[in-house]
Amino acid sequence: MSTLTVKQVRHRFLLLHGLRWLPAGLIIPVLILLMQERGLTLPQIGLVATAQGLLVLALELPTGGLADALGRKPVLATAWVVNLLSLGLFVVADSVALFVAVWALQGIHRALDSGPLESWYVDATLAVDPDASYEPGLGHAGTVIGVSISAGALLSGGLIALGPLGPFSALTVPVLAATVMQVVALVALLALMVEVRPARGAAALWSSMREAPRMVGQAFGLLRRSRVLLALVAVELFWGFGMVTFESLLPVRLAEVVGDADRAAAILGPASSVAWLVSAAGAALTPLLLRWPGAAPGAALLRILQGLTVVGMGLFAGPVGVLIAFLACYAVHGASNPLHTGLLHRQVDGPYRTSVISLNSMMAQPAGALGGIALTALAAATSISTAMYVGAVVLALAAPLYLPAWRQSRRRSMPEQPAAELAPIG
Repeated sequence: MSTLTVKQVRHRFLLLHGLRWLPAGLIIPVLILLMQERGLTLPQIGLVATAQGLLVLALELPTGGLADALGRKPVLATAWVVNLLSLGLFVVADSVALFVAVWALQGIHRALDSGPLESWYVDATLAVDPDASYEPGLGHAGTVIGVSISAGALLSGGLIALGPLGPFSALTVPVLAATVMQVVALVALLALMVEVRPARGAAALWSSMREAPRMVGQAFGLLRRSRVLLALVAVELFWGFGMVTFESLLPVRLAEVVGDADRAAAILGPASSVAWLVSAAGAALTPLLLRWPGAAPGAALLRILQGLTVVGMGLFAGPVGVLIAFLACYAVHGASNPLHTGLLHRQVDGPYRTSVISLNSMMAQPAGALGGIALTALAAATSISTAMYVGAVVLALAAPLYLPAWRQSRRRSMPEQPAAELAPIG
């Protein structure tokens, strides 16, 4: 790592970050519609998607320890190879069993991919200059995610508009492109990530596996020590459940109002591209929201506002109204993430920081799996709009969970210190 300058580390980090998210942008607009084209019903789609959530739930914390023990590069390379296998299988999958395998591989990929690249960037930066500031690079990474997914979604819509490619349907072509881009990303990772690995071989692997149960116990122990942290992590349960509305049901809702799945997918590509740019703009409002109304009350208000945007997606009768509500939802989504993450970071210091972030991320997975099953089943039994209304209510119900953090911030602003049980962990 010492052979690189701070600027080179940051540039490589941002480039790899962009390459990691570009394939995701390509497949987001076609994910649900392609499975429907292959014969899956909405309840079946919700069921197969649970494979990802369950595997991330099981592997999120242990894989963090694996990255620390063996090195970030081998774990991240493994994650991207698994993603490549998942995309390749997605190209040809045509049954419930094969789609379960696709989502299971995605779950393994998500668990392995969570954290190593950011950890490498911070470690590599500090190895070059212990006094260097790495926060701007982490902030730029959020912009890179939005731009990469936006570019991928725009390209996806263009590829769909061109029509079928040989034996592959128009909806399959973006998945082919994502597979090719994942190969490019993997080659770039192997070439650009320079790392001094902490340990090698089977002994290091076995040692990290033995440490996993203790790490999991410590992470969950943090929740017992802070009711503020417990409430913040609980937000993810409502958030994960409700996100099914605009991640999975929105493409079906748009196809419903447009009247044609291919046309809806072609529209959703550019719309998703704009949505991620709007999300980045929402994130740019973070400094203003921190000044007024503040992190916790702002996050609570945004949860309610996001529920209202989802109601709009289900309520409006035409594609223009649905898309406006969709873009508004992503603007709120982009503004919400930094506020929520910042509140989490305020609850922990020292060696537990990564565990808390992993634990927070992990909670959204089973909630998303449950939402996928419940809301798709409800949509099939009633209507897409009804399922969206239910998801919107669940999103808004997370708002009161920010009250403990709000009370804590108000006590800290007073002359006297807050109660000991409300102090940060660390």
